[in-house]
Amino acid sequence: MSSPEDEALAHAAVDALVGQLALAPKPGLPDPRDLTARATRRDHRALCWSARALLPGLTAMAAAARRTGEPSARLRAELGAIGRSTEHTVALAGGGHRGALWTLGLLVAAAALQPGADPAETTTLAQHIAAHPDRRAPRRPSRGSTVSARYGAAGARGEARAGFPHVRRALTTLTTARVQGASEPQARLDALLTVMSTLQDTELLHTAGPMGLRHVQAGARGVLEAGGTATEPGAAALSALDKDLRARAWIPRGSAPLLAGTLFLDALGTRGCV
Repeated sequence: MSSPEDEALAHAAVDALVGQLALAPKPGLPDPRDLTARATRRDHRALCWSARALLPGLTAMAAAARRTGEPSARLRAELGAIGRSTEHTVALAGGGHRGALWTLGLLVAAAALQPGADPAETTTLAQHIAAHPDRRAPRRPSRGSTVSARYGAAGARGEARAGFPHVRRALTTLTTARVQGASEPQARLDALLTVMSTLQDTELLHTAGPMGLRHVQAGARGVLEAGGTATEPGAAALSALDKDLRARAWIPRGSAPLLAGTLFLDALGTRGCV
């Protein structure tokens, strides 16, 4: 049985994902403001709709963590089973969000294990959960795992097993940008660019190779080094990077779920979710 606390965590996670989807302009990522493209509007609505389909699964993950009480192999196996069932439900609702489900599922479970924990404690608990293998998972390799093995990239699993370092860094950027007077969208974009600047994005490695990945990382760093998106030079660099990635059809998909995880942890602190 789930509790109101479990439901609150799941809602906060889905709200973080929807907030990530609404943010623009995200370099190379879908832009909900593109009113000239019917497909873009339709895809954005579908992604928002299917994001809501994560609610039952994330609630169940939080409940499993509270019931288990520790970041054990048993909990990891249960989260894996819930995750696979949720992926099926999301596919029926339009698909997408596999990376977000992995990131948010672990963070929701960690937050349920220790209500009121700070972000460092929550990511450490998520790290302990992710350290256990999911022995019931299908043995077929995914594209992400294949690319990770080929290039030695950490990938989504490596990010979790390291305690989500990109989420922690992005959260620091988010907080700093707000203090320095950036608007909320600008602060969130700076957080996304912080992730993009160093993440070994397996999607980019698959489509653009190592040289393409380094090109994207350098572009993201260039925006931040220009002063961030709240400054005129930074905003110009962001626009140039966005146009460049769209022209190349390079999509840094790996960064988006980590921004959603960042916004979720931020919500725990600002809304007092337990």
